Amino acid sequence: MPVDSRRLQGPETSFCYTLLEKKNANEVESALSADLQKILIGSTKVRKDKRMPTDARQLFLKTGIISQAKGSAYIEQGNTKLVCGVYGPREVQKKSDFSLNGQLFCEFKFAPFSCQKRRGHQQDNEELVLSGILREALEAAVCLHKFPKAQVEVNVMVIENDGSPLAAALTCASLALASASIPMYDLVIGTSVRQIPKHFLLDPTKDEEWQPELNHDENNSNLTVGFMPSTHQVAAYVHEGVSKTEDLEQMLKLATEYCLKVQPVVQLCLKETVEKILSNEGEKVDE
Repeated sequence: MPVDSRRLQGPETSFCYTLLEKKNANEVESALSADLQKILIGSTKVRKDKRMPTDARQLFLKTGIISQAKGSAYIEQGNTKLVCGVYGPREVQKKSDFSLNGQLFCEFKFAPFSCQKRRGHQQDNEELVLSGILREALEAAVCLHKFPKAQVEVNVMVIENDGSPLAAALTCASLALASASIPMYDLVIGTSVRQIPKHFLLDPTKDEEWQPELNHDENNSNLTVGFMPSTHQVAAYVHEGVSKTEDLEQMLKLATEYCLKVQPVVQLCLKETVEKILSNEGEKVDE
């Protein structure tokens, strides 16, 4: 299609300047009430999926999904589904990447069919940012000094995205590393909390997540935390939106309490994996 070279072409993401005009209090209040109506139903404040604000979705965990990987894990958190594969430790090929400590290579990728809008096959900016956050969180939990001159690859694929993919990826990747017998200080459990006026929503779905808008209102944000329950340390902290300090403290408390509840579930999954491996080895010895 021919392009008018004499006219200044605006960016593809341009918007009308009237959207930057300040709204009066009545318009803001009506907009907030409309958003609340989309998320919470009725006077009992029940969410659309019949959960209370502080209830999380059902969790399903399984290891040994990828046969060719050193360790792998699969997680279902409601309709959010991810699979993670761990490969290595492998010797670092490039001499410029030499390090006395081990290295983590993390790749976070949405499957092309995982979202309502089809994703590309190559990593975009959002996926690169999520990969960096995942790597920084796991580096705090993995004993990198145990495998010098080597690297471990962690590949996370989102099969279906229905909200809180980063939180699910933290739990799934931590479980996959543990199943691969990678030495770790502690597991990393991820969770998200969405703040709307006067309410905190634990483990938000895609429709409940905070969306970036031009007019940011207070008490409207999303917090994702990667927590190590045994050492009581925060390995990942991602906050989007605008919140007050006291509200952030309550969101962090709600997230850490949920992580402490999920820890026994992850440990039970690992226990079943170890028992299955030992039973298979025992059968081979008997033969």
